[in-house]
This record gives sequence, C-alpha cells and structure tokens, in this order.
Amino acid sequence: MATDARLSTELDEERRHLRLARDCLDRMRERTEQVTDNAWDELSSWALGRTRSERLAALAIAPDVPLFFGRLDLDPAEELHIGRRHIRDDGGEPVVIDWRAPLAVPFYRAHAEDPMGVARRRRFGFHGGALTSFEDESLAAPTGRTSRIMLAEIERPRVGPMRDIVATIQPDQDVLVRSALEQSLCVQGAPGTGKTAVGLHRAAYLLYTYPERLRRSGVLVVGPNAAFLRYIAGVLPALGEVAVTQCTVAELTATAAVRAEDPPAVATLKGDTRMAAVLARAADLLITAPDRTLVVPFGSRRYRIGPADLWALIEELRRDQGLRFGTARERLAVVLAQRVRRLAENDGLSPSDRTTERLARSGVVKAFVDAHWPALEPAALLARLYTEPRFLAAAAGGLLDAGEQALLRWPAPPRTARGARWTAADTVLLDELASHLERPDSYGHIVLDEAQDLSAMQYRAVGRRCPTGSVTVLGDLAQGTAPWAAADWATVLGHLGKPEAAVSYLTTGYRVPGEVLALANRLLPHLAVGVPPGRALRAGHDALAVRAVAPVNAPLDAAVDAAANGPLDAAVDAAVDAAVNAAVVAAVREAGEGSVGIIAADAMVRGLTAALGGAGIAVAPPDHPEAAERVTVIPASLCKGLEFDHVVLVEPAEIVAAEPLGLRRLYVALTRAVSRLTVLHSRPLPPELAADPAA
Repeated sequence: MATDARLSTELDEERRHLRLARDCLDRMRERTEQVTDNAWDELSSWALGRTRSERLAALAIAPDVPLFFGRLDLDPAEELHIGRRHIRDDGGEPVVIDWRAPLAVPFYRAHAEDPMGVARRRRFGFHGGALTSFEDESLAAPTGRTSRIMLAEIERPRVGPMRDIVATIQPDQDVLVRSALEQSLCVQGAPGTGKTAVGLHRAAYLLYTYPERLRRSGVLVVGPNAAFLRYIAGVLPALGEVAVTQCTVAELTATAAVRAEDPPAVATLKGDTRMAAVLARAADLLITAPDRTLVVPFGSRRYRIGPADLWALIEELRRDQGLRFGTARERLAVVLAQRVRRLAENDGLSPSDRTTERLARSGVVKAFVDAHWPALEPAALLARLYTEPRFLAAAAGGLLDAGEQALLRWPAPPRTARGARWTAADTVLLDELASHLERPDSYGHIVLDEAQDLSAMQYRAVGRRCPTGSVTVLGDLAQGTAPWAAADWATVLGHLGKPEAAVSYLTTGYRVPGEVLALANRLLPHLAVGVPPGRALRAGHDALAVRAVAPVNAPLDAAVDAAANGPLDAAVDAAVDAAVNAAVVAAVREAGEGSVGIIAADAMVRGLTAALGGAGIAVAPPDHPEAAERVTVIPASLCKGLEFDHVVLVEPAEIVAAEPLGLRRLYVALTRAVSRLTVLHSRPLPPELAADPAA
C-alpha cells in the first residue's frame, strides 16, 4: 500500500508540473502577442510581424498533445523534463527542456554502460492529453526490458496523418537526427525503421540548432507524391517548425504543363544522366563561329575585329566552366565593348566606363551576339531536339545510339514549343536547360524521401537546389519500383553532387510487427538488391492473417478450379470479385480501433471503394490520407511511405502482375501495417511469397 501511495503522490506531482508547464506556455504566448510594433519603416514592421507570427505558431500545441514525455534525474537535486518545446517560467527558469537541446541527449542515448550522468530515466503515459502513468528506468540497475510505455506509444492507434516520434526516438535514430548541418547523410532503412521520421526530425533539429544559417537559406522537404506530403505535413509544425517548404519533385521542376505520358522505355531514357550531356551539347551547338569581320562604329571612327579574334573571344567564354550559358552570352557583349575600348585607347582616345556600357548595348554588338550566341529558350531547344533528327544526332552523337535517338523523336512537330505535349520527364529536362540560364533557388538543407525511385536527371534537379548545403537522403533500395530505380546509393549521391555523404543503415523495424516483416522478408532474395533484411522490435500477437477467398456457390467453386490455369469466364470472374469484396468488408469490420488501409492493384480500387460504400463504410479519398475517415482504399502505386494500424492487402498476385517490378511493389504493400496485416487472395499467392527461404 505504501508503494501505491508513493506512486500516486508522484503522479500527482507530475500532473502539477504539467499544469505549471501549460500555464507557463500560455504566458509565453501572451508575451509574444503583446510585442509592440515600433519599427521605423514598413519593411521592418513586416519582418517583425512575420517573426511574431512564426513564434506564435511555434508555441502552439494542441491541448491533447503532451507538453513533456520524459524526465531525467541527474542527481537528487536536478530533474529535467523533456518535451516538444522549451518552456520557461516567468523568471526564465526552464520548466521543460526542448528534445533537441544538448541536455536532452541522455534521454535517448544513456544506457547502463554509459549512463551519461543519468541516475533514472522516466517515461510518461498520456491519454487524450491527460497524464495517466509513468515508468522509471534505473541506469544503475537496468532490467533489460523494453519500455512498456514506449511500446504502447509506438502501437497507439492512429487515424489521419503521421505523428512525430519525439517520445520514442531510438539511439541509432538519434545519432542520425543530431548530425551536424555540414554533414550530408544517406539513410538506407528497412520498412518500419523510421527513416522518414528521422529525416523530418533531423530537419527540426537543424532548424533549432542552426537558426540563423537556415533562416536565410531555408529547408526543403521533397516527397514522392502529394498523398505522401499530406501524410507527413503535420509533423514539423507539431515540433514547432513552420517555415519549411514541402513539395514533390514534379512540383520542384514544374517548368511546363504536363499533357502526355511517356512509355516506360522513353521515360527511362529521358531520366538517364547522359541526357545532361546531350542538352549541354545542344546548347553549345547554338553558338556559331563568325565568318566575317565585325565593324563597330565608335564616335567618328570605325573599329574592326576579325573573325579569328572574335572566335577566340567566344571560345574563351565557352571554356569558362564557372559561367552559365546565359551569363556568358551577356558577358560576350561586354567583352566586345571592352575590346573596342582598348582599340580606341590605342588611338589616344579615353572612353569612359559609361561609354563602354552603352557600346555593349549598341545595336551592332547586340546583333552580333544574337547571331552567334543566341538566347537559349529551353522549350524551343528541347522541341528542336525532338523534331530535327540532324540536330539531335549532332547533340547525341557518341552518347545515344540510333535506336535511342529514335525513341526521343516526336512524330510531328508541335505548332508552338509552348503548346507541346510535354511529359513529366520532359519537365525535368527543361529544368536542366533552365539551369544553363540562371541558378534556381537554393536551400541550406534538403530532405529527400523515397529517394530510390528518382531518375538520374531528377537527382540532378534536386542537387541543383542545394549546391553548397547538405542533404538527408532517405530510402530503401528494396522498395524501388520505378523502371529507373536506384541500384546503389553511391551512384545516387554522385548525381546529387554529394559523393562524400555517409551511408547509414537502419535495420530495426519499430513500426512493423515481426510476423509481418518476416513474411515480407521472404521476397528480399528475389528483389535483386543487396540490402540487409529488417528485424522487428516487436514480435506482434496475431498480427498476420492470410486468407484464401472463394465464391460460396459450389458450382462456381468447381468452375474456378477448372479455370485455374486459364482465363475465368465472366460469371465466375464476377463471383470471385463479389467474394473478395465481401471478404474485404468483413475484414474492415473486424479491425479494431485505428486507421485501416486497403491496398490493392490500381485497377481494383474503384470496385473495392464501391463495395465498401455499398456496405455503409465511409472511405477517405486515396490521395487524402489525412481525411477524417479511418478507412482508406489505396492503390498499390501510392502506398509507399504511408502507414496504417490495420492493412487489408487484396490479391497480391494482381499487384505483382501489374508492373515489371511488381514484386518490389508487393514488398512495399506488405510493410504498411503497424498492428495487423490481413492478406486476402482468390488467386494463388506469388510463389516467392508462398515459400519461406529459411525453411
């Protein structure tokens, strides 16, 4: 009883500290709101208003979000509560330590062999914002048990977007999160190892640790699709970081409207790094050698520059690797004016700088530059490559063979370059050409998630946005499903311009139950990737169910058996679909609390959605995983990076058959469940999945 009374007393004390923290946070917000605008000018007033708004947003925490989740007892007289924000009292004393502060490191990394000055580590359990329990770990006498509260937080059901993991960051993750800004990282992570969370939390850590540097240059998060970005959109704001740009690669390179789709072979070729050299040559082919003397009027005199001297001036600018095409073109006019100025000085004249500037803008000089170093218009140049075989051959000779050049050709030229039917791969090429004219916006740090599926040209586009900053590259080679999916990280980092980046491996799956991960790992030997298999922190209890589905009508059962090796007739096919739909509805109704993701081949999504709606089950749109409905039907092609408490995986064989790298797509789909996976199939399971390589 004495022990229970002591625990109750301590719990009351922690609740009082929670109320104190909430009161202090409220007063911090009040003080921020009361900041007076005494700026001297409109620009300063705007800057002050923006800073105040960002500060208020950073201090905003929903009532049901715990202000702290842990405590460190350094000695009997010093206790540090660790939470999402730094909270101080009216006297400036810390009430809660921000999880990113150096003082918080021991909460994530201290252990019995290296307690880091910690006598006891405490974790708190919450429900709906109310502090309900705590759990102590003595660093002097460790039990070796995994924290019950930490496991409960990992397994806590969720509906809607991704949450932060500040309460459950593991030591191997924390080392990566707290890497210095100057260090570029590549994280190869098995499913459920938290690589996305590591990247987002690293962004939050860097913004906290290097505020001045990153306030100027900014942080960019690049994701694979809009659904993924919506899924992760709330993580950084929940951590107090609102000034972060998030976009897809398509949005990053949105140089033209996409009106067409390339066949896989063409898209793969357009994403090949050789295209960068082809485009550079094409731009260079615009520059032509003069064949006549340039005569420049200057006052009452005329000065002549011969073809050989003119070409020498052009060649010197062409060889200067530090000059972009557009910059060098502008400089050519200045160089010509300076050459004329020197000729005039040799005649005893003294042209002023202003006179020289006017000469560079004169009609004669501009006409020469336009004729021999014309302006580069990316859309017009790319359209010319696609429609003029001789021009393409000149640019691609020795780089692309005749067959590859034929793949790039358009059957007919567009009426205008702007009205062309550009594809997604074309926009990346247009972005490459635009970089010859001017440098795109750059960032101090870029987080690139699901990086295994980008093309070489897309990597270059991302790398251009971070020429002097650092990157965090996140991905899993085993989950690469694009025809151009990466084969190794060294090549990827080279395309990004960060060959020095360290490659780290996360292999402990915190999110995927052991039973589920073991099933997915059966596919790894067949995926042609050299990555270590993931191992689960949690075994999971009844986390996996594999169910064969068949029509209940006996004659149709016989028909299905008879047609197992051939096409099903329409009646049998409809009966099978009905049985599968009924099984999906039943599996959803059996699922406990939390989110439910139904993953199927893209062609099956509409039918499954209709079946669920007919059964009275509300379904969130597949591209809005943050919607309030807890059930989402997700095409297999969009499930990458998403997580659900329960996953119902429908017809694995259909997912495999839908695309050349279908086994990798299946590997992705199998590993989206946090608590339970139900596999439903009317057709035989893929043999790679049915057989256990360890058996």
